[in-house]
Amino acid sequence: MVRRCKRLAYQGRRRWLAFAALWRRSLQLRVVVSTLALSSAVVFVLGIVLQTQVTDRLMNAKESAAIAQAFRSAEVVQRELLAVDPANTELLGQRLASALTKLTSPSLERDVANPAAGAFEPVLVDGAGPVAPGARPAYAGQINDVPTQLRNDVQQDRKATQITTVARDSGRVTLLVVGLPVASAGRALQLYLLFPLTAEQRTVAVVQSTLGIGGLVLLFLLAGITNLVTRQVVRPVRQAAEVAERFADGKLDERMHAIGEDDVARLADSFNEMAASLQRQIQQLEEFGQLQRRFTSDVSHELRTPLTTVRMAADVLHASREQFPQGLARSTELLVAELDRFEALLADLLEISRLDAGVADLSVDAMDVRSIVQRAVDSVRVISGKAGVPVELYLPAEEVTAEVDARRLERILRNLLANAIDHGEGRPVQLQLAADRNAIAFTVRDFGVGLRPGEAELVFTRFWRADPSRDRQTGGTGLGLSISIEDAHLHGGRLEAWGELGEGACFRLTLPRRQDIELHSGSPLPLPPPLPGGGRPRAVAVALGPGGDEDQRE
Repeated sequence: MVRRCKRLAYQGRRRWLAFAALWRRSLQLRVVVSTLALSSAVVFVLGIVLQTQVTDRLMNAKESAAIAQAFRSAEVVQRELLAVDPANTELLGQRLASALTKLTSPSLERDVANPAAGAFEPVLVDGAGPVAPGARPAYAGQINDVPTQLRNDVQQDRKATQITTVARDSGRVTLLVVGLPVASAGRALQLYLLFPLTAEQRTVAVVQSTLGIGGLVLLFLLAGITNLVTRQVVRPVRQAAEVAERFADGKLDERMHAIGEDDVARLADSFNEMAASLQRQIQQLEEFGQLQRRFTSDVSHELRTPLTTVRMAADVLHASREQFPQGLARSTELLVAELDRFEALLADLLEISRLDAGVADLSVDAMDVRSIVQRAVDSVRVISGKAGVPVELYLPAEEVTAEVDARRLERILRNLLANAIDHGEGRPVQLQLAADRNAIAFTVRDFGVGLRPGEAELVFTRFWRADPSRDRQTGGTGLGLSISIEDAHLHGGRLEAWGELGEGACFRLTLPRRQDIELHSGSPLPLPPPLPGGGRPRAVAVALGPGGDEDQRE
């Protein structure tokens, strides 16, 4: 027995080592196994989500229909018990039973029944006095099936629902119990409707079995398809890898054999052309590499190093400015401010170079964009207070979810707000958010000097200024709007400008709610937008005063 166990352990170890070696060498095996594993996880998560969604929707629909049915039945009970003497307990019990029969009669069912609610069992209870375990007030129907906690909630004159399981002759049955108080004949009554959830449970079971069988079939199909596809792709890739290895060893004359005219043959031709091109351009690439390294070194030396040195010296002077005469102290403050602006300009130039090179990436996540708007507004509180320009914010009361790059969207809104504060002439700046099914839109409106005819197309030009002699409140670099419109294009959206002399200017940013949506000419907000309050959806307005305090209103 011991010898047999050792033999089995040895064979198992050999097979494991063989599988590990095959796993390391075979891309096809890794792709198939990884695809199967990831697909299993996706199918499992998708099944759970779908089952949860189906169950929630079924229960929400059932509960809504049951509550509506309860209110209809309460009207019938009120009419039936309208003339009952509240002091006559015996007559009250008889009329309760009569009202119960009235609710379940076929003739009345056509008038008050809700098909979406399904069949139900009514229970009428005299609501006088608190509910205690074992208490037996006047009632009609299966009162034992009504939970005591639910009866106590209804006794406090509020509608309540609860799911409970009771024992019946056919077995245990899950019920949705809806209870509400009924005022009739000067006496408080309680109406309960018991809705069996048998149909919903059967539907959920069918959904579970369907998802399970469909998931297994899908996994098997994915495994077979992945194996077939990877086999056709991996074979020429292996050949190309062998040729590439020899090419990397210095054998620059190595080429692939192109057979036929299919994609694999085109791959071989392309590989051969690439090898020939590499062979011709190696020297050029080396020269370009040297030039690039030299340029990088020069830029680092000419900009970064002096800027760091000047920044250190300026910080030392700024820290000791109280010891200097007043004029010299003011000079150190101006020096630090200009260095800040120069660093911001250098950062904007680097961002522009990345955008021009096409290497800027977009990291999108689905989120409530109202939080991004709040962060953008918070970032301009200081310059808003210094300029004495209040910022009025108009946001929808409900969530506005979209797939956006939070960092880039916040930068767009911050640039627009800073630009509006610069040109607001002390008047309020308004930021509004609206959304429809496919897009979200932001407008930033100021009531300052405005734009001349034709300047709306020029505001996004780099370093362009409508009035060069105008002082900036924000110390801008002249690249903010240029970067903003590029960020908008990365989202697949649009940034548009409008302005009139003496009327102010308005910028509208329109972005798709999802990245797979292609925007057309429309937008949730007009350009320019009407003044807040003119027939638009209800929104919350937050006015940031010159001191940075908030004034909220609806």
